[in-house]
Amino acid sequence: MNEQKIALYTGPAGGWGALNSVKNALLRQDIPLKGAKTLLSANQPDGFDCPGCAWPDRHHASTFEFCENGVKAVAAEATARRAGPELFERHTVSELARQSDFWLEDQGRLTHPMVYDGVLDRYRPIGWDAAFALIASHLDALPDPNQAMFYTSGRASNEAAFLYQLFVREYGTNNFPDCSNMCHEPSGNGMRPQIGVGKGTVTLDDFELADAIFIFGQNPGTNHPRMLGELRAASKRGARIVSFNPLRERGLERFQDPQSKMEMATLGSTPISSHYFQLRGGGDLAAVKGMMKRLLERHDAGEQALLDHAFIAEHTVGFQALADDLRAESWDLITEECGLTREQIHTAADLYAGAKNTIVCWGMGITQHQHAVATIQMLVNLLLMRGNIGRPGAGACPVRGHSNVQGDRTMGIWEKPPAALLDRLRQVFGFEPPRQNGVDTVEAIQLMREGKGKVFFALGGNFAAATPDTHETWKALRQCDLTVHVATKLNRSHVVHGREALILPCLGRTEIDVQATGPQGVTVEDSMSMVHLSLGINPPASEHLLSEPAIVARLAAATLGRRSRTPWLWLIEDYARIRDQIEAVFDDFKDFNARVAVPGGFRLRNTASERVWDTPARKATFFPHPVPRDTPVHRARRSMQARQRDTLVFSLLTTRSHDQYNTTIYGMDDRYRGVFGQRRVVFIHAEDLRALGLADGDWVDLHTVWDDDQHRRADRFRLVAYDIPRGCLAAYYPETNPLVPLSATAIAAGTPTSKAIPVRLTPHLEP
Repeated sequence: MNEQKIALYTGPAGGWGALNSVKNALLRQDIPLKGAKTLLSANQPDGFDCPGCAWPDRHHASTFEFCENGVKAVAAEATARRAGPELFERHTVSELARQSDFWLEDQGRLTHPMVYDGVLDRYRPIGWDAAFALIASHLDALPDPNQAMFYTSGRASNEAAFLYQLFVREYGTNNFPDCSNMCHEPSGNGMRPQIGVGKGTVTLDDFELADAIFIFGQNPGTNHPRMLGELRAASKRGARIVSFNPLRERGLERFQDPQSKMEMATLGSTPISSHYFQLRGGGDLAAVKGMMKRLLERHDAGEQALLDHAFIAEHTVGFQALADDLRAESWDLITEECGLTREQIHTAADLYAGAKNTIVCWGMGITQHQHAVATIQMLVNLLLMRGNIGRPGAGACPVRGHSNVQGDRTMGIWEKPPAALLDRLRQVFGFEPPRQNGVDTVEAIQLMREGKGKVFFALGGNFAAATPDTHETWKALRQCDLTVHVATKLNRSHVVHGREALILPCLGRTEIDVQATGPQGVTVEDSMSMVHLSLGINPPASEHLLSEPAIVARLAAATLGRRSRTPWLWLIEDYARIRDQIEAVFDDFKDFNARVAVPGGFRLRNTASERVWDTPARKATFFPHPVPRDTPVHRARRSMQARQRDTLVFSLLTTRSHDQYNTTIYGMDDRYRGVFGQRRVVFIHAEDLRALGLADGDWVDLHTVWDDDQHRRADRFRLVAYDIPRGCLAAYYPETNPLVPLSATAIAAGTPTSKAIPVRLTPHLEP
């Protein structure tokens, strides 16, 4: 473990620092040779899909189709360490619960199915048949199937997700809380009524043709490092890359390509962003509205060609309402709410106007806000004004996180299923699916908290660490009669359990999956709708592991028995049979097995990229939105000013460190931000430090300012002076998840607003 220190990082993203991190990751997991061999198959046509992010692959482009943080994910899965029964013999669950998230995951791969023994306060081994029988007995005993909740992680394959949604709907509920509910739900909810699809409209080829790439609320250097290759290539050919983000992120500034001999030898790097606008957290809607207002003002002054009039007339509705709203909007309000000057907004708008083809990308810095849906619709409005959807080099690019989170939704993991999907399931499988909407992630927590949710089953993920309002979530999970987690490694959710609990260990992406007809491949869908095969190459970590499809199918057979006409166990003998069933349900998967056998796979149809608009109006739709000025942060500041004039209220955004992917902590460093050996830090502007009478390095407690009777706090964080807008703070999750109220959600999406939590700081007093 590194010593705790704060040290300014002056190097680029990637480069020698990334290579050194790769070496350390393989050595830490005791797999220097195995790990290096495994990585050569990562994101290759005959290999496995990286278990990290969902950024697309350029098959055959390079032998090295992996990034630094992908290596950490692969190394963690291929590790030589094991968390077998002996670990649980040494530690009670109460003892395990006192360990850090990093320590829990660092124990290695789970090897046996385990059941909680409440008398001994320990997990002990259980046979697979007994585990399935225990789950089935709980599910059968429920008077209402809606008392069970079935969570899904974005790492589940298409085959596992399809079987899972089929089983759960045959069981009788649409309760599918999933990780989409906590990240990109606003993207789908915003885009579907606007352009008819809830997915991005671009491919990797479009990045080669774009004249400008606008990036909002995204940190590719940590969260999607392979994207830096596309940005580097775009920058080198002269494309403008315009970034909007509260924090200065190194991956948006400079990148040293580890595959460039010249850059590595000369210690050179490529600048990424040509322009970088540090707007206030949550100020994106105002900034984008200002850009559109600037375009319209130039248009009204005589620059008619700034707008694509032919596209607007033929392909859109609602433009006049948007134009009227833009003309009426106040520049003072726009600049006040986004934190940029009018001149900066003019510059951004003029850059957009000067580009023939533009891609707009966004991440969770956009989606985890109260007005996320409105912001995304404003981003799409911006694209539509110049016809930047449905032609080469242009379009919308929501950059999703986990490697198959988009595919899981395609497969039907959705608490609000469309009627057409349910009709097709009835036609193909001969049962009547439930028509009542299920619960999303936040609603599932509320259901458990009220004692109405009795069984919680998680296909992957780390629900207890990923969710908001940590103390309330943990209380909710502990009220369940049964919690079940399918996982590869020990995590926080396994020690925050119901009265009865199971841990079911599964194969990882890197491992060979052998079924009755031989080795199997699974499929995944990336952020750009490409579907391709993933084939593991390593022997399983334990002979007691089952694949996720096998776990789902055997549970379905144990629970539904002869009530189901679905041949569950026959389907998992050969995953091609599952894909045949997927094809029968989803028209876009016609000839699935043949098409996915082609190296690189195939792209699902995206109607918006064809300028076919599956909307009520059968056209793309402009949606005007007001600049938000009554958010929880606004209200909290007004409330505190009325009660305690000298108390400052900050807007906290939660973020990942560079040694982290989602809730998985690979190490205690955040190299690009200069934080080493620690995680309980809070980034703050130097002037805000002075206003508080505090200094860089002081320790504080964080308190949520919220309009209920709960006192949410997170204690003992070290202040770090940082380049961040005044009034804004940043800190890592899951450590700050206790500060996010369960009721703090995005309008029309339900996503936790973890990027804008009103908090105040108090000096930490050691007991």
